[in-house]
Amino acid sequence: MTDLLQDLGFNDFFQREVTKFKEYDVGRVYSLSKGIYKLITSKGELNAVVSGKFRYTVTGASDYPTVGDFVMFTETDGNSLIHQVLPRKSLIIRKEAGMTHETQLIAANVDKIFICMSLNNDFNIRRLERYLSIAWDSGAIPIIVLTKADLCQNIEEMLEKITQISMGVDVLVTSYINSEGAEELKNTLWNGQTVAFIGSSGVGKSTLINSLLGEDYIKTRDIRSDGKGKHATTRRELFLVPGHGVVIDTPGMRELGVQSIDLSRSFADIEELAMKCKFNDCQHNSEPGCEVKRAISQGEISNSRLQSFRKLKREVRHEELKVADRKERIRSRNENLQETKRIRKAMKARNRKKL
Repeated sequence: MTDLLQDLGFNDFFQREVTKFKEYDVGRVYSLSKGIYKLITSKGELNAVVSGKFRYTVTGASDYPTVGDFVMFTETDGNSLIHQVLPRKSLIIRKEAGMTHETQLIAANVDKIFICMSLNNDFNIRRLERYLSIAWDSGAIPIIVLTKADLCQNIEEMLEKITQISMGVDVLVTSYINSEGAEELKNTLWNGQTVAFIGSSGVGKSTLINSLLGEDYIKTRDIRSDGKGKHATTRRELFLVPGHGVVIDTPGMRELGVQSIDLSRSFADIEELAMKCKFNDCQHNSEPGCEVKRAISQGEISNSRLQSFRKLKREVRHEELKVADRKERIRSRNENLQETKRIRKAMKARNRKKL
Protein backbone atom coordinates (compact mmCIF):
# COMPACT_ATOMS: atom_id res chain seq x y z
CA MET A 1 0.00 0.00 0.00
CA THR A 2 1.49 3.36 -1.03
CA ASP A 3 1.61 6.41 1.26
CA LEU A 4 -0.69 8.23 -1.18
CA LEU A 5 -3.38 5.57 -0.91
CA GLN A 6 -3.08 5.62 2.88
CA ASP A 7 -3.54 9.39 2.87
CA LEU A 8 -6.60 8.88 0.67
CA GLY A 9 -8.19 6.65 3.31
CA PHE A 10 -7.26 3.26 1.88
CA ASN A 11 -7.14 1.24 5.11
CA ASP A 12 -7.37 -2.39 6.24
CA PHE A 13 -11.11 -2.43 5.48
CA PHE A 14 -10.42 -1.94 1.77
CA GLN A 15 -7.15 -3.87 1.75
CA ARG A 16 -9.00 -7.07 2.67
CA GLU A 17 -11.32 -6.59 -0.32
CA VAL A 18 -8.52 -5.84 -2.79
CA THR A 19 -7.00 -9.28 -2.28
CA LYS A 20 -10.00 -10.70 -4.15
CA PHE A 21 -9.06 -8.78 -7.32
CA LYS A 22 -5.30 -9.21 -7.65
CA GLU A 23 -5.39 -8.75 -11.42
CA TYR A 24 -6.59 -5.13 -11.07
CA ASP A 25 -5.16 -1.84 -9.79
CA VAL A 26 -6.94 0.30 -7.19
CA GLY A 27 -7.85 3.99 -7.34
CA ARG A 28 -10.25 6.43 -5.70
CA VAL A 29 -12.87 8.41 -7.61
CA TYR A 30 -12.26 12.13 -7.03
CA SER A 31 -14.67 13.52 -9.62
CA LEU A 32 -17.13 12.40 -12.28
CA SER A 33 -18.89 13.97 -15.21
CA LYS A 34 -21.01 12.46 -17.99
CA GLY A 35 -19.84 8.92 -17.34
CA ILE A 36 -16.16 9.82 -17.09
CA TYR A 37 -14.60 8.98 -13.71
CA LYS A 38 -11.45 10.79 -12.63
CA LEU A 39 -9.29 8.58 -10.43
CA ILE A 40 -6.38 9.19 -8.08
CA THR A 41 -4.05 6.20 -8.17
CA SER A 42 -0.51 5.27 -7.18
CA LYS A 43 0.31 5.82 -10.87
CA GLY A 44 -1.11 9.35 -10.87
CA GLU A 45 -4.43 10.79 -12.01
CA LEU A 46 -6.34 9.24 -14.90
CA ASN A 47 -9.76 9.10 -16.56
CA ALA A 48 -11.77 5.90 -16.65
CA VAL A 49 -15.14 4.50 -17.70
CA VAL A 50 -16.97 1.44 -16.43
CA SER A 51 -16.46 -1.74 -18.41
CA GLY A 52 -19.17 -3.34 -20.53
CA LYS A 53 -19.33 -6.33 -18.18
CA PHE A 54 -19.79 -3.96 -15.23
CA ARG A 55 -22.74 -2.28 -16.94
CA TYR A 56 -24.28 -5.67 -17.65
CA THR A 57 -24.01 -6.95 -14.07
CA VAL A 58 -25.19 -3.89 -12.09
CA THR A 59 -28.74 -3.95 -10.78
CA GLY A 60 -29.32 -0.23 -10.18
CA ALA A 61 -27.90 3.28 -10.09
CA SER A 62 -26.49 2.79 -6.59
CA ASP A 63 -24.11 0.10 -7.93
CA TYR A 64 -22.26 2.62 -10.09
CA PRO A 65 -19.17 4.41 -8.75
CA THR A 66 -19.51 7.80 -7.11
CA VAL A 67 -17.10 10.33 -5.64
CA GLY A 68 -15.20 8.73 -2.76
CA ASP A 69 -15.49 5.16 -4.03
CA PHE A 70 -12.44 2.92 -4.24
CA VAL A 71 -12.54 1.05 -7.53
CA MET A 72 -10.57 -1.70 -9.24
CA PHE A 73 -9.43 -0.85 -12.77
CA THR A 74 -7.17 -1.89 -15.63
CA GLU A 75 -5.29 0.07 -18.28
CA THR A 76 -5.27 -1.26 -21.82
CA ASP A 77 -3.91 0.66 -24.82
CA GLY A 78 -4.21 3.95 -22.96
CA ASN A 79 -7.80 3.31 -21.89
CA SER A 80 -8.79 2.75 -18.26
CA LEU A 81 -11.73 0.51 -17.38
CA ILE A 82 -13.44 0.19 -14.00
CA HIS A 83 -14.37 -3.43 -13.25
CA GLN A 84 -15.36 -3.36 -9.59
CA VAL A 85 -16.52 -0.97 -6.87
CA LEU A 86 -15.17 -2.02 -3.47
CA PRO A 87 -17.70 -2.36 -0.61
CA ARG A 88 -18.52 0.99 1.00
CA LYS A 89 -18.13 2.01 4.64
CA SER A 90 -20.76 4.71 4.21
CA LEU A 91 -22.90 6.29 1.50
CA ILE A 92 -24.66 9.66 1.37
CA ILE A 93 -27.82 9.49 -0.74
CA ARG A 94 -30.06 12.35 -1.73
CA LYS A 95 -33.57 12.04 -3.05
CA GLU A 96 -34.76 15.06 -4.97
CA ALA A 97 -37.68 16.74 -3.25
CA GLY A 98 -41.07 16.51 -4.93
CA MET A 99 -42.78 13.83 -7.00
CA THR A 100 -39.69 12.57 -8.82
CA HIS A 101 -38.35 9.11 -8.00
CA GLU A 102 -34.79 10.15 -8.83
CA THR A 103 -32.05 9.55 -6.26
CA GLN A 104 -28.47 10.73 -6.37
CA LEU A 105 -25.35 9.25 -4.82
CA ILE A 106 -23.55 12.18 -3.17
CA ALA A 107 -20.39 10.60 -1.74
CA ALA A 108 -19.08 7.26 -0.52
CA ASN A 109 -16.71 6.13 2.22
CA VAL A 110 -17.12 9.29 4.28
CA ASP A 111 -16.11 9.25 7.96
CA LYS A 112 -17.60 12.62 8.95
CA ILE A 113 -20.21 14.88 7.40
CA PHE A 114 -19.96 18.63 7.93
CA ILE A 115 -23.51 19.94 7.72
CA CYS A 116 -22.94 23.60 6.82
CA MET A 117 -25.57 26.24 7.58
CA SER A 118 -25.01 29.97 7.58
CA LEU A 119 -26.16 32.17 10.45
CA ASN A 120 -28.02 34.61 8.19
CA ASN A 121 -31.13 34.05 6.05
CA ASP A 122 -30.22 30.44 5.29
CA PHE A 123 -30.71 29.36 8.93
CA ASN A 124 -33.51 26.77 9.02
CA ILE A 125 -34.00 24.30 11.87
CA ARG A 126 -36.42 22.08 9.95
CA ARG A 127 -33.96 21.69 7.08
CA LEU A 128 -31.20 20.91 9.57
CA GLU A 129 -33.31 18.05 10.93
CA ARG A 130 -33.46 16.59 7.42
CA TYR A 131 -29.71 16.90 6.97
CA LEU A 132 -29.09 15.20 10.32
CA SER A 133 -31.43 12.33 9.42
CA ILE A 134 -29.67 11.77 6.10
CA ALA A 135 -26.22 12.10 7.70
CA TRP A 136 -26.90 9.56 10.46
CA ASP A 137 -28.40 7.15 7.95
CA SER A 138 -25.29 7.32 5.74
CA GLY A 139 -23.11 5.60 8.33
CA ALA A 140 -20.91 8.67 8.87
CA ILE A 141 -20.71 10.97 11.90
CA PRO A 142 -22.42 14.37 11.46
CA ILE A 143 -20.92 17.64 12.69
CA ILE A 144 -22.86 20.90 12.40
CA VAL A 145 -20.77 23.77 11.03
CA LEU A 146 -22.33 27.21 11.36
CA THR A 147 -20.85 29.75 8.95
CA LYS A 148 -20.90 33.54 8.55
CA ALA A 149 -21.04 34.18 12.30
CA ASP A 150 -20.03 37.79 11.60
CA LEU A 151 -23.48 38.33 10.02
CA CYS A 152 -25.39 37.12 13.08
CA GLN A 153 -26.37 39.32 16.03
CA ASN A 154 -27.97 36.58 18.16
CA ILE A 155 -25.63 33.56 17.99
CA GLU A 156 -26.54 32.32 21.47
CA GLU A 157 -30.22 32.18 20.52
CA MET A 158 -29.38 30.23 17.35
CA LEU A 159 -27.20 27.79 19.29
CA GLU A 160 -30.00 27.19 21.78
CA LYS A 161 -32.37 26.24 18.94
CA ILE A 162 -29.78 23.84 17.53
CA THR A 163 -29.13 22.25 20.93
CA GLN A 164 -32.80 21.30 21.13
CA ILE A 165 -32.63 19.19 17.95
CA SER A 166 -28.97 18.17 17.52
CA MET A 167 -29.02 15.26 20.01
CA GLY A 168 -25.41 15.70 21.13
CA VAL A 169 -23.93 16.39 17.68
CA ASP A 170 -20.86 18.64 17.85
CA VAL A 171 -21.38 22.22 16.67
CA LEU A 172 -18.65 24.48 15.27
CA VAL A 173 -19.13 28.24 14.75
CA THR A 174 -17.04 29.78 11.96
CA SER A 175 -16.50 33.09 10.21
CA TYR A 176 -14.34 33.66 7.15
CA ILE A 177 -14.00 37.38 7.91
CA ASN A 178 -12.21 36.95 11.24
CA SER A 179 -11.08 33.31 10.82
CA GLU A 180 -13.23 32.27 13.77
CA GLY A 181 -13.33 28.49 14.19
CA ALA A 182 -10.80 27.85 11.39
CA GLU A 183 -8.26 26.09 13.59
CA GLU A 184 -10.90 24.10 15.45
CA LEU A 185 -12.35 23.00 12.11
CA LYS A 186 -8.97 21.83 10.85
CA ASN A 187 -8.33 19.89 14.05
CA THR A 188 -11.38 17.73 13.34
CA LEU A 189 -9.72 16.47 10.15
CA TRP A 190 -7.48 13.43 10.57
CA ASN A 191 -5.07 11.94 8.11
CA GLY A 192 -6.61 8.94 6.37
CA GLN A 193 -10.19 10.11 7.07
CA THR A 194 -12.71 11.60 4.67
CA VAL A 195 -15.02 14.54 5.40
CA ALA A 196 -17.91 15.59 3.12
CA PHE A 197 -19.27 19.14 3.20
CA ILE A 198 -23.02 19.36 2.56
CA GLY A 199 -25.50 22.24 2.81
CA SER A 200 -27.44 24.78 0.80
CA SER A 201 -25.92 26.85 -1.98
CA GLY A 202 -23.77 29.72 -0.83
CA VAL A 203 -23.43 28.83 2.85
CA GLY A 204 -19.65 28.89 2.55
CA LYS A 205 -18.67 25.25 1.95
CA SER A 206 -16.21 26.11 -0.80
CA THR A 207 -14.75 28.97 1.24
CA LEU A 208 -14.11 26.62 4.17
CA ILE A 209 -12.45 24.05 1.92
CA ASN A 210 -10.27 26.72 0.30
CA SER A 211 -9.10 27.78 3.76
CA LEU A 212 -8.19 24.17 4.56
CA LEU A 213 -6.33 23.75 1.28
CA GLY A 214 -4.51 27.04 1.73
CA GLU A 215 -5.36 28.17 -1.82
CA ASP A 216 -8.45 29.16 -3.80
CA TYR A 217 -8.94 25.86 -5.62
CA ILE A 218 -12.70 26.27 -5.68
CA LYS A 219 -14.42 29.29 -7.16
CA THR A 220 -16.57 31.19 -4.66
CA ARG A 221 -19.18 33.91 -5.15
CA ASP A 222 -20.52 36.76 -3.05
CA ILE A 223 -23.87 36.52 -1.27
CA ARG A 224 -26.94 38.02 -2.92
CA SER A 225 -28.67 41.20 -1.86
CA ASP A 226 -31.28 39.14 0.03
CA GLY A 227 -28.59 37.54 2.17
CA LYS A 228 -28.78 34.14 0.48
CA GLY A 229 -25.74 32.53 -1.07
CA LYS A 230 -25.05 32.17 -4.76
CA HIS A 231 -24.34 28.73 -6.18
CA ALA A 232 -20.58 28.14 -6.54
CA THR A 233 -19.91 24.38 -6.69
CA THR A 234 -21.52 22.61 -9.65
CA ARG A 235 -20.20 19.10 -9.08
CA ARG A 236 -18.87 16.86 -6.36
CA GLU A 237 -15.10 16.78 -6.04
CA LEU A 238 -12.56 15.23 -3.69
CA PHE A 239 -9.47 17.06 -2.42
CA LEU A 240 -6.48 15.82 -0.43
CA VAL A 241 -5.50 18.08 2.50
CA PRO A 242 -1.87 17.15 3.31
CA GLY A 243 -1.69 15.76 6.83
CA HIS A 244 -5.45 16.17 7.34
CA GLY A 245 -7.06 13.53 5.14
CA VAL A 246 -9.60 14.09 2.39
CA VAL A 247 -12.46 16.56 1.96
CA ILE A 248 -15.34 16.35 -0.53
CA ASP A 249 -17.13 19.44 -1.79
CA THR A 250 -20.74 19.01 -2.96
CA PRO A 251 -23.22 21.24 -4.83
CA GLY A 252 -25.78 23.08 -2.74
CA MET A 253 -28.94 21.24 -1.72
CA ARG A 254 -31.64 23.64 -0.53
CA GLU A 255 -34.46 21.14 -1.03
CA LEU A 256 -34.00 17.44 -0.41
CA GLY A 257 -36.27 14.48 0.11
CA VAL A 258 -35.59 11.41 2.19
CA GLN A 259 -35.20 7.76 1.39
CA SER A 260 -35.98 4.87 3.71
CA ILE A 261 -34.07 6.21 6.72
CA ASP A 262 -34.02 5.53 10.44
CA LEU A 263 -35.17 8.59 12.39
CA SER A 264 -34.32 7.11 15.79
CA ARG A 265 -31.05 9.07 16.07
CA SER A 266 -32.04 12.45 14.64
CA PHE A 267 -35.30 12.37 16.66
CA ALA A 268 -34.08 10.38 19.65
CA ASP A 269 -35.87 12.74 22.07
CA ILE A 270 -39.30 12.01 20.58
CA GLU A 271 -38.57 8.29 20.21
CA GLU A 272 -37.56 8.02 23.88
CA LEU A 273 -40.66 9.92 25.04
CA ALA A 274 -42.92 7.77 22.86
CA MET A 275 -41.64 4.64 24.61
CA LYS A 276 -43.06 6.02 27.86
CA CYS A 277 -46.54 6.71 26.47
CA LYS A 278 -49.39 4.77 28.07
CA PHE A 279 -50.35 3.13 24.77
CA ASN A 280 -47.84 1.45 22.47
CA ASP A 281 -49.65 2.76 19.39
CA CYS A 282 -50.00 6.31 20.73
CA GLN A 283 -50.32 8.87 17.91
CA HIS A 284 -49.50 11.79 20.24
CA ASN A 285 -52.76 13.58 19.59
CA SER A 286 -55.29 13.46 22.45
CA GLU A 287 -54.57 10.04 23.95
CA PRO A 288 -54.36 9.90 27.76
CA GLY A 289 -50.91 9.31 29.22
CA CYS A 290 -49.05 10.66 26.18
CA GLU A 291 -45.52 11.63 27.22
CA VAL A 292 -44.84 13.48 23.97
CA LYS A 293 -47.80 15.84 24.43
CA ARG A 294 -46.83 16.32 28.08
CA ALA A 295 -43.28 17.29 27.04
CA ILE A 296 -44.68 19.78 24.53
CA SER A 297 -47.02 21.35 27.11
CA GLN A 298 -44.13 21.76 29.53
CA GLY A 299 -41.81 23.26 26.91
CA GLU A 300 -39.36 20.34 26.80
CA ILE A 301 -39.79 20.00 23.04
CA SER A 302 -41.61 22.16 20.51
CA ASN A 303 -44.79 21.20 18.69
CA SER A 304 -43.09 22.15 15.41
CA ARG A 305 -40.47 19.45 16.07
CA LEU A 306 -43.21 16.85 16.49
CA GLN A 307 -44.81 18.02 13.23
CA SER A 308 -41.44 17.77 11.48
CA PHE A 309 -41.00 14.23 12.83
CA ARG A 310 -44.44 13.24 11.56
CA LYS A 311 -43.79 14.74 8.14
CA LEU A 312 -40.50 12.90 7.73
CA LYS A 313 -42.09 9.63 8.87
CA ARG A 314 -44.82 10.07 6.24
CA GLU A 315 -42.20 10.72 3.56
CA VAL A 316 -40.21 7.67 4.60
CA ARG A 317 -43.31 5.47 4.59
CA HIS A 318 -44.35 6.82 1.20
CA GLU A 319 -40.89 6.05 -0.21
CA GLU A 320 -40.95 2.55 1.25
CA LEU A 321 -44.30 1.87 -0.41
CA LYS A 322 -43.03 3.17 -3.75
CA VAL A 323 -39.94 0.97 -3.53
CA ALA A 324 -42.06 -2.06 -2.63
CA ASP A 325 -44.38 -1.30 -5.55
CA ARG A 326 -41.48 -1.00 -7.99
CA LYS A 327 -40.01 -4.30 -6.75
CA GLU A 328 -43.37 -6.01 -7.19
CA ARG A 329 -43.71 -4.65 -10.74
CA ILE A 330 -40.22 -5.87 -11.60
CA ARG A 331 -40.94 -9.30 -10.09
CA SER A 332 -44.21 -9.56 -12.03
CA ARG A 333 -42.53 -8.44 -15.25
CA ASN A 334 -39.76 -11.04 -14.84
CA GLU A 335 -42.32 -13.78 -14.16
CA ASN A 336 -44.26 -12.79 -17.30
CA LEU A 337 -41.03 -12.80 -19.29
CA GLN A 338 -40.12 -16.27 -18.07
CA GLU A 339 -43.61 -17.52 -18.89
CA THR A 340 -43.37 -16.02 -22.39
CA LYS A 341 -40.03 -17.77 -22.92
CA ARG A 342 -41.49 -21.07 -21.68
CA ILE A 343 -44.45 -20.83 -24.09
CA ARG A 344 -42.18 -19.96 -27.05
CA LYS A 345 -39.90 -22.88 -26.23
CA ALA A 346 -42.86 -25.26 -26.04
CA MET A 347 -44.21 -23.98 -29.38
CA LYS A 348 -40.83 -24.47 -31.08
CA ALA A 349 -40.61 -28.00 -29.73
CA ARG A 350 -44.15 -28.77 -31.00
CA ASN A 351 -43.33 -27.38 -34.47
CA ARG A 352 -40.17 -29.50 -34.68
CA LYS A 353 -42.22 -32.62 -33.94
CA LYS A 354 -44.64 -31.77 -36.77
CA LEU A 355 -41.74 -31.52 -39.20
